[in-house]
Amino acid sequence: MPTASILGTAGYTGQETLDRLLAHPSLEVAALGSDSSAGKPAQTLDPRLNGSLPRFVSNAEAAAAGADVIFLCLGHEEAAVFQPPEGAVVVDLSGAHRLRDGSLAQRWYGIAPGAWSYGLPEVAPPEGRLIANPGCHATAALLALWPLRDAIEGPVVVDSKTGMTGAGRGLKHSTHAGFVLENLSPYAVEGHRHAPEIEQALGHRVTFVPHLLPLRRGLLATCYVQTTGDARGLIEAAYASSPAVRVLPEGVVPELARVHGTDAAEVGVFTNGETTIVICAIDNLGKGAAGQAVQNANIVLGLPETAGLRLHGVLV
Repeated sequence: MPTASILGTAGYTGQETLDRLLAHPSLEVAALGSDSSAGKPAQTLDPRLNGSLPRFVSNAEAAAAGADVIFLCLGHEEAAVFQPPEGAVVVDLSGAHRLRDGSLAQRWYGIAPGAWSYGLPEVAPPEGRLIANPGCHATAALLALWPLRDAIEGPVVVDSKTGMTGAGRGLKHSTHAGFVLENLSPYAVEGHRHAPEIEQALGHRVTFVPHLLPLRRGLLATCYVQTTGDARGLIEAAYASSPAVRVLPEGVVPELARVHGTDAAEVGVFTNGETTIVICAIDNLGKGAAGQAVQNANIVLGLPETAGLRLHGVLV
């Protein structure tokens, strides 16, 4: 059975990746990397974890454990200098390797781009063994707009809102409860690093503004475009066989509650005069991060694409 190591297991995306691997029928956990938890049992991350999991080791030790696939759940500075072991599949959940343009990579991440494959399965299936996992905002926007890329005329506007786990586990003023609760706050209004990522894949200039929701998790992107042709028909055709993307019936809006804790996406298509409005809801830690990373790994390893994924929520 193929094996997997996680680097940065103690962070939000690392913990969510582990959660998928625990339910995966064809991947076995080889090593749990965490520099802050090295030497401690897995139960220190969550007391519900059983004693069969290996103890935490340093990220360097986890990388050298000989796993078939390595999930980089690290900051982009650490991911940028990571040296992939020969023969291993590496899925980078940071932004370090998403941008192909050298000047953009330097501007937004302070690094030179590498030869990594951008892996958004429904848009650009991963190729090769080095995979750059898309950003959460970019995932939702591209799922909404990709099928329309050849029909878009004029400006593209993306209004995206995410839960606070999108900012990572590190403490900062903007994620304190006193700032987030009873509040809705736009951020990076004059420029966000997911904008060039969306433009790179879509081939159109995008006006993109993200907002922070007073929620733990979930992301909803509302996209405004003018298009030629049948927008709904293009989107329905694009995802007719997708196991993860559900195009909702006419008049039904995507909701965060239905994708919460899952690796699925909901897409709704609407028309207001000459404007096409496409709304996509995902879980920022699921389809927007860990679930998509496992989906990418499955494709490259030749495993069933949905193995280990959660594709259905619970009726409430």
